[in-house]
Amino acid sequence: MDITPVSERRKTRQIMVGRVPVGGAAPITVQSMTTTKTSDVEGTLQQIYALAAAGADIVRCTCNERAAAEGLAQIVPRSPVPIIADIHHQYKMALAALDAGVHCLRLNPGNIRKPEHIKAVAEACGEKGVPIRIGVNGGSLHPDLYEKYGGTVTADAMVESAQDEMAYFDEVGFEDIKISVKASSVPLMIEAYRKLSDVTDHPLHLGVTEAGPPPNGLIKSTAGIGTLLAEGIGDTIRYSLTADPVQEARAGRTLLESMGLRERKNVDLIACPSCGRAEIDVYDIANRALEAFGEREIPLQVAVMGCVVNGPGEARDADLGIAAGNKRGHLFVKGQNVAVVPEDEMVDALVEWAEFMHEHGADAALARADTVKATREAERDRNMLLEKQGDDVNDAEARVELIRKH
Repeated sequence: MDITPVSERRKTRQIMVGRVPVGGAAPITVQSMTTTKTSDVEGTLQQIYALAAAGADIVRCTCNERAAAEGLAQIVPRSPVPIIADIHHQYKMALAALDAGVHCLRLNPGNIRKPEHIKAVAEACGEKGVPIRIGVNGGSLHPDLYEKYGGTVTADAMVESAQDEMAYFDEVGFEDIKISVKASSVPLMIEAYRKLSDVTDHPLHLGVTEAGPPPNGLIKSTAGIGTLLAEGIGDTIRYSLTADPVQEARAGRTLLESMGLRERKNVDLIACPSCGRAEIDVYDIANRALEAFGEREIPLQVAVMGCVVNGPGEARDADLGIAAGNKRGHLFVKGQNVAVVPEDEMVDALVEWAEFMHEHGADAALARADTVKATREAERDRNMLLEKQGDDVNDAEARVELIRKH
């Protein structure tokens, strides 16, 4: 049975967050945010891969200090999904994040208040082709708006905050934006988004801020986001839970699938972005794997990684994956190396192991493998690649030097 939303989706402009379209006729996307320190590059990347495997199309990371910006310079080229930098009080961190190569910025008008700073960030984004989310939050409105609206947060105050920010952007000719007007009160959040959708055609990012832990947080978020989606309002969503962010991504994906707004998947295939370490054509292998899996009803998360140096660690939360190195494919199950196959057999091996795992489980797959030998071979190829390519194949150090100038 076909499932359709209650109302026709509101027509909005479309922006690009990296390679992911937001707004227009593009599918509604799922976002989440890392909880690691962004300066912890490996820990943050592991969480990003876990979020991508759980259904996140876009991931936001905080950029609150220089170390975080320097971390982003290393994270962005290795992330499987576009990265948004979350900026609060320091506009220079926005400029540093742009130098790090992020795909979008999130600015809170209640925190960065000087018009010259807002315009400087917008101009820099315009030069780099990077969009901005105007992230209005009911808990951090400009004091003048509090006073104007009687010392309380209202839907009108939140919409006016967004419009004030847009006006600054208009002054420098910047229009590549999406907007959110989040509140912890579900009725207030719904009213604010309804009013905002009446006055702008920019894409809208939906969310109930500080929704709290499950199950209450899930219920509040679903009530607010689901109501608006049913009315045709919204282009990208985020559940803001006091929980592992993987739960946010899964909840968002489930909501969209339940409402018929995203297609249900069988194999959930994720792939690295093919950075300077890639030993294979990642896009070709990923596309061939998708074609090979076809309509098989195998509910596993499968990762295709371009190199054995970082792949198994970054995608350890995937059920099954393969990483290239030295003309060979290194298979891993739940982050543990299990087998080595010739490069031209990588796709066939993925399908065979996925079918085995679906029938017998991950423990059985690990039990049949010579994990000691597979780990030894992977480590050998990893060391060979590091010796051949060095430690900085993505030129992160050059970006770090730019960041340190701010």
